[in-house]
Amino acid sequence: MYKNYVLINICSNFSELKSPIVHLIREIYETDDAHEHFIAELDKALIEKVDYIIIEPNRLGDETARWILVGNCLSKTSIVTGLASLAANYIWPKNIFISGSFCIVSFFCTGLYALSWDNDPCVQYQVETNPKKLSKVPILKDFSSPIVLVYKSNTKSKCLQRISCLLALGYCGYRLYDTLK
Repeated sequence: MYKNYVLINICSNFSELKSPIVHLIREIYETDDAHEHFIAELDKALIEKVDYIIIEPNRLGDETARWILVGNCLSKTSIVTGLASLAANYIWPKNIFISGSFCIVSFFCTGLYALSWDNDPCVQYQVETNPKKLSKVPILKDFSSPIVLVYKSNTKSKCLQRISCLLALGYCGYRLYDTLK
C-alpha cells in the first residue's frame, strides 16, 4: 500500500516537473506577406496547444488580445445575465419582463459565442498581464513588448455558460407558459 502512495505522489509531481512548451512568433519581415506568415505560425501554435505563446508583432498581438477579450466578455455576460434572470424571477415573481430581458441577453450572448468562438482554438488561451506570472515565462526578456498567451482550459466556463442560459430559458419559458395559461 505504501508503494502505491509513493507512485501516486511521484506521478502527480511529474506534471509539475515538465518544462513548459513555448512558441515564439518573432517580428521578422522577410517577405511581403509576413503578416500572413505570423497568422499561420499562431494557428499552428494554437492547434498544438502549447503552454505559452509569445507574440512579438504588435498588430497580430493586438488583434489576438482583442479577440480573446471579446470572447471573454461574451462568455461572462452570458453567465451573469443568465444568473440575473434566475434571480429576477425570485425577486420579482410577478414581473416576467425583467427576467425575460436578462434571459434574452444571455441567450444572444451564448448563441453568438457558440457560433463565433466555440470552435476557435484561441478561446483556450488567456492574455497574461500579471508580472509575477510573466516572470515564470522562459525567455521573455528577449522581447520588447510582447503579448503572452497562456493555455487555460475553458471547459468549466463553457459548461457554466450553457447551464445558466438553459436554466434561465427554461424557467422564463415556464413562467411565460404559466402566465399565458
